[in-house]
Amino acid sequence: MKELKSKIIEALISALPITAIVYLLSLTPWFNFSGAELITFTVGAVMLVLGIGLFNMGADLAMTPIGTHVGSGLSRQKNLPLLLGACFGLGLLITVAEPDLQVLANQVKAVMNGTVLIYAVGFGVGAFLVVSVLKIVFRKSLSHILMLFYMLLFALALLLVVRGNASLLPVAFDSGGVTTGPITVPFIMALGVGISAILGDRRSKDNSFGLVALCSVGPILAVLLLGVFSKNDLTYTVPDYTVSEDVAGAFTNTLIHTSKEVAIALGMIVLFFLVCNIFFLKLSKRQLLRIAIGVVFTYIGLVVFLTGVNVGFMPIGYKLGSELAKISKPFLVLFGVVAGVLVVLAEPAIHVLNSQVEEVTGGLVKKKSMLIGLCIGVGAALGLSIIRIIYDFSLVYYVIPGYFISLALSLFVPPIYTGIAFDSGGVASGPMTSGFILPLAVGCCVSLQGPDAVLRDAFGVVALVAMAPLITIQLLGFRGIVADRRSERRAMKRILDADDQQIINFL
Repeated sequence: MKELKSKIIEALISALPITAIVYLLSLTPWFNFSGAELITFTVGAVMLVLGIGLFNMGADLAMTPIGTHVGSGLSRQKNLPLLLGACFGLGLLITVAEPDLQVLANQVKAVMNGTVLIYAVGFGVGAFLVVSVLKIVFRKSLSHILMLFYMLLFALALLLVVRGNASLLPVAFDSGGVTTGPITVPFIMALGVGISAILGDRRSKDNSFGLVALCSVGPILAVLLLGVFSKNDLTYTVPDYTVSEDVAGAFTNTLIHTSKEVAIALGMIVLFFLVCNIFFLKLSKRQLLRIAIGVVFTYIGLVVFLTGVNVGFMPIGYKLGSELAKISKPFLVLFGVVAGVLVVLAEPAIHVLNSQVEEVTGGLVKKKSMLIGLCIGVGAALGLSIIRIIYDFSLVYYVIPGYFISLALSLFVPPIYTGIAFDSGGVASGPMTSGFILPLAVGCCVSLQGPDAVLRDAFGVVALVAMAPLITIQLLGFRGIVADRRSERRAMKRILDADDQQIINFL
């Protein structure tokens, strides 16, 4: 209970800034929030805090140990086909059950079959999870693999533009962040730690990261390929963000619906874990009981969190975006930067990533440094997204240069920073981004460019949120290298400047 209380207090501190800003704006004459909207937002904020606290507790007790046990247990079998087959099946099943993927499928059903899209994306995640495992087994460079596949993505993106399906481009890149949700990210990261601990070499810490990064490539590749072969124009209808007067009914209906979705997604992982435990893990009853309690915490926390975000934050995000766009464009960009910084603090999987990074690196990469880098990156990403909405230009002008810079930096920083940076991109674009930031962008776009431009301009914000940390975290690593070299030069200079008498006396 003490640990749970600590987690909830930590969640309260994380969620308080974004909540306080909304309340402060509600006191200004620019915003006229109704009583139902404020009540809904308040209840949603309380659920957000409880959800993050419970989820983080569950991740520590269940999701991370499950991933580590499964990864190390499969690796100890010394059966590569079994390991690859299990990882492919696991990636496919988890992705198909991911709730956010269902939303994406509904948005693009005008041009492609939703079931085809879901299984294509699931196949992409499964295939790239296999690629990730092969990287660990054969000890290949993450940066080289990423360069290869991102060059392929850029080629497909340009082909999509040439074929006249450019409106699908933001959705394709958003899908990479959407499919690596709060259920899959802690599990996949821990799976990498477990596999690399058994099959990795002395660089096993470096190999522990990069699985989320590669798994984010699969969905983008799948949607781009489907877009290249589709012939129709994509249409999009702006959802109804109106807050219901029946606040209790809205929360109850969403809670029931979310409970079913999370149960399916989480059930896939638990079922896979139980099968592995029966055949080769053989964990003790005490360990299984601890994991079972953690699964309950994870389930309740995620249901409460997602319900609070979907009901309480989405309508407020949309209204903030639409009203701010009417006040001042520079203020809108500034608010976007501030909102991006604060949303990072409220993403549940961010805290899991930061803790795991500090633990795996033995304190080499501090949680505080990671958090600062992510805040700067996501804040800049949202500011750039607002600028793109204001001036109505293609996502390509951000994505291609941004990924070129990211991949170029990977040649100059230690591999562990590259893995952490690319994993951070998938983690940062979580449910708070799709539940608050995306509606904010949609509201801005409707006010500035009209509903017809939403798919072209508002979508893509998740892609930029996923891309920006790649640059900031690697710059953090580059800064560390420069600082180390300066220290070495100063030490060498002191040695060379010392006179012979000092050296003789020392000896």
